[in-house]
Formats: sequence, structure tokens, C-alpha cells
Amino acid sequence: MDFGLVLQTDPPASRVVSLMQRAERNGFRYGWTFDSAVLWQEPFVIYSQILAGTTTLKVGPMVTNPGTRTWEVTASTFATLNDMFGNRTVCGIGRGDSAMRVAGRSPNTLARISDAMKVIRALARGEEADLGGTVVRFPWIRPGAELPVWMAAYGPKALKMTGEQADGFILQLADLYLTEYMVRTVKDAAVAAGRDPSEVTVCVAAPAYVTADDSPEALAHAREQCRWFGGMVGNHVADLVDKYGAHSAAVPEELTDYIKARQGYDYAHHGRSGNPDTRFVPDEIVDRFCLIGPADRHIEKLKALRALDVDQFALYDMHDAQETVIDAYGTHVIPALTT
Repeated sequence: MDFGLVLQTDPPASRVVSLMQRAERNGFRYGWTFDSAVLWQEPFVIYSQILAGTTTLKVGPMVTNPGTRTWEVTASTFATLNDMFGNRTVCGIGRGDSAMRVAGRSPNTLARISDAMKVIRALARGEEADLGGTVVRFPWIRPGAELPVWMAAYGPKALKMTGEQADGFILQLADLYLTEYMVRTVKDAAVAAGRDPSEVTVCVAAPAYVTADDSPEALAHAREQCRWFGGMVGNHVADLVDKYGAHSAAVPEELTDYIKARQGYDYAHHGRSGNPDTRFVPDEIVDRFCLIGPADRHIEKLKALRALDVDQFALYDMHDAQETVIDAYGTHVIPALTT
């Protein structure tokens, strides 16, 4: 199993770079960031510094979207970084929940994501792509250029499209039941499309908080530091409920039940511990969606995820113990999952 670190690009950028360097020293192989131009600093500028300050770490957005940048600009940015640092980027892409909404726009449609994935991947590889009637190709791409495109998904249509078209699947929760259900859906779609399902990399992303013990006090604090995640996932679930209904065979009720008490959401607190809009998230959801407790609990859950064909765990590190958790994973957790 691979491991990734996920951060917001809050200033100063030097701290983001430092934490990514710390992650690489501790055995993490991927460095991910949020991508929402209004809420945080520009990630692609910071990726250049991360890549220059690390040796093998691969970087990318979790996730970008096809609405805030034109597709040829996105492809050129990735391709330039890859040319400079040797194919060390991954394009994580999705609908653009925060990035689009805080700019007063609606998240992107699946059809738009599908078209964008094809164009961005092709251009970054040096191939031709049609930009709505104009066929272009980057003349400066060198042989061997690659850009994997991983898609974030929850709903049935998005999961199906991921299996059919994406190089990887990003699932932003670590619940074992839902992971099994969604990974199976993606893999089945890959098979139906004539693809080898093992070629679709599966990345589970969720907050992790390592405690010194399993005392009620330690676990309560960890839950409060990670409760924001249930609210973030709740935004996507609310969209699914609006589309399919609260009791639809298309979406597991294990995913929809907990948002019944949800009342609004302020993106000013998006992805941050202490988010006041996530009080509706019960402890049970925090425990199911996240990894909290002593290191051995993390190891146990990660082994269960690995058995469900999860290839990477990407650790959201937005809480009050960033360095401590990175180091604990490097010392205890990563060696248990990679040896």
C-alpha cells in the first residue's frame, strides 16, 4: 500500500513544502493538496517548490476540476512540471465542489469531466486533442511523458465513469462497507468496458489522527479534530440526495442517513478542524469515515482497506497534530503496511 499526505495550501507556502518534505522522509510517496482558488493559494505554484525540495514524491490536486482553468492550461501546467521533474504528477479531478461554488458557479457535469479528462491526459502525453473544433498538440512534449488522471466519485454514474475512463479512483472516506461497495462498482464498470480492473488505482482519502492511547478523552479529542470531514463529505452526499432521493437504490443509505440533520454549510470553514457547520456529524460517522486512535488501530483498518483492493491511503492532515501524525505513520504505520 502506498501513502499520501493531503494538505490545504494555506500560507505560508513554505510550511506546506516543509510538511511534504517531512512526509517523504517518513515514507509517504504522494503529496496532495486541495485546489480551490478563492479559498487557498495556487497549488501548482507550490507543487514546483515541493518537487524541487523532494526526490521521488509525486504531487497533484485532490482535486482539480474542469471549470476553473481551461483544459489546455491545466494540461500544460502538469506537462511542464513533469518535464522539469520527471513524470512526478497525478491529475486528480472532480466536479469542483468548493472551487466552483465559492465563485458563484455550479459544480461541473460528468459529461464535462469526461471530456476534460480525455483532453488533459492526451495533451500532457504529447498527443493531439480537440478543443471544441480546434485540434492542438504541444510541440515541446518529449517522448515518454505521462499523466495519470484519477477521478473522485461517490454517486453511481460517477463511479461507473471512473471505472470506464479514469486511471485511478479517489474515494474520500475510509468506511469499510462503503469502500467495498464503491470499489466493486468501479471495478465492475472497468470490466464491462473491456478494461483490466487492476489498472484502475484505488486511493482512499480520509483524516487520520494518532492518539497516545484509547482513553475516552484521547478519542474524543481526535474525533473533534476530524469531525469536519463528515461535513465535507456531506456536501457531496447532499447533492446525491437531491438527485436520487434519500431512499434510492442508487445510493447506499449508510451514506445518506447521517446528513438528515445537516443545515447549511459555510465554505469559509471548509476542510478545517473546528468547523461549526459539522456539529450534525455523529461520532459513529467520524469513526467510520476516518482513522483515529492508537497506531495499531490505524494498522488494523488499513489492512482491512488493503484487502478491499485499496492501493493508496491519502492522509488528510488538517488538525492540531500535523507533524506528530506524519511521524507516527512513518515510524509505526507505513512499515506495517509496506513490509
